[in-house]
Amino acid sequence: MRLSRYFLPVLKDTPAEATIVSHRLMLRAGMIKQASAGIYSWLPLGYKVLQNIEKIVHEEQVRAGHVPMLMPTIQSADLWRESGRYDDYGQEMLRIKDRHGRDMLFGPTNEELITDIFRSSVSSYKDLPLTLYHIQWKFRDEVRPRFGVMRGREFLMKDGYNFDLTKEDALHSYNRHLVSYLRTYERMGLQAIPMRADGGPIGGDYTHEFLVLADTGESEVFYDSAITDLSFGDRALDYDDHAACQAVLEEFTSRYARTDETHDEAAFADVPEDRRRSARGIEVGQIFYFGTKYSEAMGATVQGPDGKPVPVHMGSHGIGVSRLLGAIIEASHDDNGIIWPEGVTPFHCGIVNLRQGDEATDKASEALYKSLVAHGMEPLYDDRDERAGAKFATMDLIGLPWRITVGPRGLKNGVVELTNRRTGVSEEMAPEQAVEKVAEIYAPHHETVRAAMVQPMDKRSFHTWI
Repeated sequence: MRLSRYFLPVLKDTPAEATIVSHRLMLRAGMIKQASAGIYSWLPLGYKVLQNIEKIVHEEQVRAGHVPMLMPTIQSADLWRESGRYDDYGQEMLRIKDRHGRDMLFGPTNEELITDIFRSSVSSYKDLPLTLYHIQWKFRDEVRPRFGVMRGREFLMKDGYNFDLTKEDALHSYNRHLVSYLRTYERMGLQAIPMRADGGPIGGDYTHEFLVLADTGESEVFYDSAITDLSFGDRALDYDDHAACQAVLEEFTSRYARTDETHDEAAFADVPEDRRRSARGIEVGQIFYFGTKYSEAMGATVQGPDGKPVPVHMGSHGIGVSRLLGAIIEASHDDNGIIWPEGVTPFHCGIVNLRQGDEATDKASEALYKSLVAHGMEPLYDDRDERAGAKFATMDLIGLPWRITVGPRGLKNGVVELTNRRTGVSEEMAPEQAVEKVAEIYAPHHETVRAAMVQPMDKRSFHTWI
């Protein structure tokens, strides 16, 4: 993409309503525009990052053996009355009537709808286990929407639902989701800590939230600092291996880590004093096991091995896709702007032409642009007739991890400048070396994508797809 042809409405001043870093930077970088309180239009740069985040979520769900689908945003109130949640959910749920006077709602979550889909299609234990998920816009009518996409009323969410014959199987599904979430967040450059949490209106007494530590987090958290030394990394794991998934859960949840809702001072006191920490955290996902709460209420049963009907064990598992974008900025920025991790950056590399209109710099910049594209990269070429300071400021604000600067002085010596946005370190090298280095930096990310999408299909998955 050439910046002269792109829609990037950068702001010089920060709007008064933006009180946290991510909201300020998203507005200034031209990523979003408020449509109404808590509801935003996603402009091209913001939408591109949102798509990258969504892509990673999809890839890791598929890697774990989960099956994608899509459910509607508008749901019938009848299903929610059947489960008993229509009156209990509260005013956050937007209740509406259609032209025939039927009660409808803009879905804040999908447990009822997915249970109805399951009960109408699955009748035998032989079709289990099964996990279905989708990524879809949700609406919750917050009393005081604030902090931009961090606490908006409309948001993009991944929600998945597992159906299992037994509690043991369902807890393996729970563990499988925990592993897939750890992979997901790390690919985005985040350390999201699983913390014991409260089930809230979804229910269930077995649940963990994933929180990213940040000063602007809405939750107070208490944790053993040893947990911040953990990393899932690139380890190989078979999602059908119950023991391996259980071991990962124990590794990441055996140390104390809780939100203020479930904080236990007595248990926290058992943590060595030098490792006790309290901080603020941003919730970016939550996993639940709630047993037969919905299946019993809504008649979601299967014929068991003995021929008798049994209610399935269920869980639900959510990731705040649009909220993640704000969380990444909160965790990765400086005074000059955003610093995107390589896994989610809207463009792999920026190209800054210091003397637009000069034959040599124009030619070299064009050659770099075409070479990066040929290597499978998406560069953003600042080909505007602007002064150098303005170009650098824009690149710093939008946060591309790498920048190649092309100037007449460097070209006389046969070099360009490659700059790391996070460290600020610049290095002079030949143009072709700069391209090769950027390609090498992103090679592990491309390998991760291939690994996520090329997974052996077991018999259950094959049955589900056909």
